[in-house]
Amino acid sequence: MDHLQTEARNPASTRLDEMTALEIVHLMNAEDSRVVPAVATQAESLARAVEVIAERLRDGGRLIYVGAGTSGRLGVLDASECPPTFNSPLEQVVGVIAGGPVALTRAIEGAEDNPEQGERDLRSLGASSRDAVVGIATSGRTPYVLGAVAYARSQGAFTIGIACNTDAELNPRVDLPIVPVVGPEVVSGSTRLKAGTATKLVLNILSTGAMILLGKTYGNLMVDLRTSNSKLRARTNRIVRFLTGLSVEAADVLLSRCGGELKTALVVQLGGVEPEEARCRLAAAGGQMRKALRSEEWGVRSEEKKTTPYSSLLTPHSSLVFGIDGGGSHTVALLASGASGKWTIVGRGTAGPSNRQAVGKERALAALDEAVGAAFAAASMSRGPVASACLGLAGADRLDDQSMIRDWAERVHLADRVEVTSDAAILLAAGTPQGWGLALIAGTGSIAFGRSAEGRRARADGWGYLLGDEGSAYAIVMSGLQAVVRAADGRGPATRLTERFLHRFGLSQPQELVAAVYRGGRDRADFAALAPLVLELIAEDDVADAIVEQQAQELARAGQAVLRQLGMEGPIPLALAGGLLLGSEVYRQRVLHALATLGVQPSPIAHVEEPAQGAIELAVKTREQE
Repeated sequence: MDHLQTEARNPASTRLDEMTALEIVHLMNAEDSRVVPAVATQAESLARAVEVIAERLRDGGRLIYVGAGTSGRLGVLDASECPPTFNSPLEQVVGVIAGGPVALTRAIEGAEDNPEQGERDLRSLGASSRDAVVGIATSGRTPYVLGAVAYARSQGAFTIGIACNTDAELNPRVDLPIVPVVGPEVVSGSTRLKAGTATKLVLNILSTGAMILLGKTYGNLMVDLRTSNSKLRARTNRIVRFLTGLSVEAADVLLSRCGGELKTALVVQLGGVEPEEARCRLAAAGGQMRKALRSEEWGVRSEEKKTTPYSSLLTPHSSLVFGIDGGGSHTVALLASGASGKWTIVGRGTAGPSNRQAVGKERALAALDEAVGAAFAAASMSRGPVASACLGLAGADRLDDQSMIRDWAERVHLADRVEVTSDAAILLAAGTPQGWGLALIAGTGSIAFGRSAEGRRARADGWGYLLGDEGSAYAIVMSGLQAVVRAADGRGPATRLTERFLHRFGLSQPQELVAAVYRGGRDRADFAALAPLVLELIAEDDVADAIVEQQAQELARAGQAVLRQLGMEGPIPLALAGGLLLGSEVYRQRVLHALATLGVQPSPIAHVEEPAQGAIELAVKTREQE
């Protein structure tokens, strides 16, 4: 076993017993960050495995996991989650562990060393050519697993192997090897750590991917779940409400009418058919709900189809407005109710980033949809179109972005009237007395935005992390890392940032930063979150101090450029937002000082904690203008 990568000593943890608790946490977190990229290298093999598993399950076969120790437990865990999550038959996904069920809670010595028992266990299950058998052995040499896959393969089953060593014995003995190489463990040989995490991720993909291909989801919603407890019953009701706009009570009535079958209930309501026809459609469509809802699949002409238009199923909310703030780190949707100038927030929903430039169209729209749904849920209301909505989104002052958002809003019936603007514009509405002045945002990204009293607008920066975003948390961290590598080369002065970043990443020398930065699986927001490492050193490190000063001046210059474009002078209302500006008093004061040196006189100054409040104000104005 000496040659196995999973058994090697990890150079980053050779002083493990001397580390503090915080150092251990940072080290393990840094090592765990290597797992996702390792799994990503197996994308094509994983996709092929998902396709084969779905084919076997569709033809009446089974997905059988077999493993020992941690590997076996993870297989049994994944198998046991399929029935409640996807309403799969108990025998469709099976987990087999060396030593039997008792091995789930305690180690059975020697069980993994018996290949004959692996064969016997698969023989007793009647493994056949209809099945897909997944042998799980992070070392790739577990005799029990090797015996099991050998027998399964001899019976014509499609065999898949999961190992974390490139030269594993298991790899050539299966039809399809999946080999995420995660490297040495923090505790040498303890493969329940990174290797176990990689195994769990792989199993998630295999079972979930196959179930999706079998029609167990509609969009990203679980529509074939089994209502075996109160939580799942509530989730079923919520999905019905989310997709149909029915009330809680109406959703319960519909589900009862359909025998508690979620898919059937949805096809009945969205397809305008009776439960029996809905079941027939689903059966003929192979369980694919989207196909069961297409009228052309059933020979129904468009003028004859029974489907009730989706928009007519939604309950209109004429007394509600939406205000949405979306940026590079998170999205906030506020749902407000009222009339005649009196508006109250009744629901708040949050989701991940919705900056299209940073995360792409699909993730951005998914985040918006999730935040909207969460706001309705928080208000205990069924989802439906509101009177008006304002979306203040990072990067959305460009026409193509606005068009994309409007198309989405129309498709999901967000509101009767929709305004799309930048996240900085809603900041002015929330943080200035009359909605005009200068707005500065510095969080993951950065932008300066201004509006004159006459309504003219201007912006500076906000070009994204490849072209701009000076003055942002991301820019500060990248400047810090660049200072570290310059110091390592002898091209720049020594800096305490070196020890700070190496410690944070669990590294021993600057040269290891290449892998940590380029292959560590961190996104822009992850790096931006490290800005305190630089900010905390400005009083004792000249390099850190210079970085913070330079970035503060860049943000201030962006603000000055906006005022110059608008020809604005004298006291200017200033609204500040973003995690960096609001979270760091030191940085905020640096920016204000830099503005003063440029001749900018900010007054009054507002710290806007909830920019979506400004979106609410703009949505109300849009509604009242109608």
